Amino acid sequence: MFLADRIARAETRIFKAVFPNTTNHYDTLFGGTTLLLMDEVAFIAATRFSRLKMVTVSSERVDFTRPIPGGSLVELVAGIEHVGRTSLKVRVELFVEQMYSEERHKAVTGLFTFVAVDEHKQPVQILAEETAALPVLVTPPLDA
Repeated sequence: MFLADRIARAETRIFKAVFPNTTNHYDTLFGGTTLLLMDEVAFIAATRFSRLKMVTVSSERVDFTRPIPGGSLVELVAGIEHVGRTSLKVRVELFVEQMYSEERHKAVTGLFTFVAVDEHKQPVQILAEETAALPVLVTPPLDA
């Protein structure tokens, strides 16, 4: 399988409803809950790509550009952005939809870095030697 095919197949989408137990006193989704959901979908995409044990090592530049009101739906879309020797970067975009209309907006974006580890929690190579020599393509932005 070509690297571009593996990247495409690893794209992961999750939908969630924003219920009252996940909102703050402004009736918007807690920022910490948003980060939890984003890390979860990023982890799934990283694991689907590598089929190895993956751990989160960092989250970079998470931008909250719109509030996420209670009673709305969110879609989290994760895609592999960069593949290194033992690590990879996953871009996550969160879209908010009004439950009873077609209105949809991108609300949050973030980049998460994962490292593949063995049973002793030591970094391991993600790609086989023959695949590792291929140039790594950066995927285009996830759809809006």
